Parts: sequence; C-alpha cells; structure tokens
Amino acid sequence: MPCLYLTTNLNLDEVDKDPIFAEATKAIATIIGKPEHFVMVILKGSVPISFNGNKEPAAYGEVVAMGGINKQVKRNLIATLGTIFQDKLSIPRTRFFLKVYDTTAGSNSTSKL
Repeated sequence: MPCLYLTTNLNLDEVDKDPIFAEATKAIATIIGKPEHFVMVILKGSVPISFNGNKEPAAYGEVVAMGGINKQVKRNLIATLGTIFQDKLSIPRTRFFLKVYDTTAGSNSTSKL
C-alpha cells in the first residue's frame, strides 16, 4: 500500500482537500503501478516549517511503498506531486521536498501472516 504523508505550513482548514486527495491518489497509483484503492494520502497543515531561512509556503512529503520504486518512479513522483501542490496549494515546486522510500529495498527479511 503506497502512502503519501504531506506536511505543510499552510492552514488547510478552508482548503477544498478533495481534489488534492483525488489527484495525488491517481498520480501515485499510476506512477507506482498500484491500484488506487491501495493508496493512502494524509495531509497535515499548519505545521511550522522554515525553508531557505523563511516561512513562506512550503511542504515536506514522504511516499512509502512496498515495491514499485526505482529512480525514474522517484523522479516522476517528485515532478507530478510537486505540480499538484503548486496548482492546488500555491506551494512553489522549489519549496517542496519529497522523500520516496521503498520498504522492500535492501530487505532480506520476510514476514509471515
């Protein structure tokens, strides 16, 4: 299950979050190659963030997935999600940082259910 956790210094109380959820979910599913119903998106606003020495609109995000992540997928996620947040939240792409993590990368362990 891919999960996007986005934290921003913007107040999201009056923002229509539905288009952000919809577009981010679709983008992540398409880019990683997972069904949309497996994608989780978490948005958290009003978090104090300083970037480049100022508190202008900025965001930090993490995408965690079990498989499907490679260098090109990371680039596509950064570009696409950056565009969504710029269009929907007016956060410049230059003030958005995304960490992409594959939980299966480098892991030799297996888990049993």
